[in-house]
Amino acid sequence: MPFERTTDKRKQDIPTSSMGDIAFLLLVFFMVTVVFTDESGLVVQLPRAEASEEGIRDLISNIYINRDGLISIDDVIVRATDVAPIMSNKIVENPFMIVAFKTDKETPYRAVDEVMEGLKEANAVKVLFNTDMEIPGFMY
Repeated sequence: MPFERTTDKRKQDIPTSSMGDIAFLLLVFFMVTVVFTDESGLVVQLPRAEASEEGIRDLISNIYINRDGLISIDDVIVRATDVAPIMSNKIVENPFMIVAFKTDKETPYRAVDEVMEGLKEANAVKVLFNTDMEIPGFMY
């Protein structure tokens, strides 16, 4: 009489029913065992800034150019030929003047070049070009 081979048809898998319980217990364990230290260091009293917002406004002059080529210096619309005299007067009043230059990305380069030439004539050498920072993968 030949022997018959019986095959075990049980499904072989890893039980994951208690995986959530284990993750929760690990989370509780780490929350309980972590020690937060409060570093006191030296006790210092920091000085207060005496500069007011008006003082900061005196140091920075904002130049805006929109996509149509309109130029604005400190919220006053001017022509490109007026940039040099206005900025030279501002630099005479404050030799530490910083020019913040902000343009639209669709601004014609001719308008930007005319303003830059005016700044060069006025001897405005401290110029900041402001841009929006683009973060890869971040949607605005």
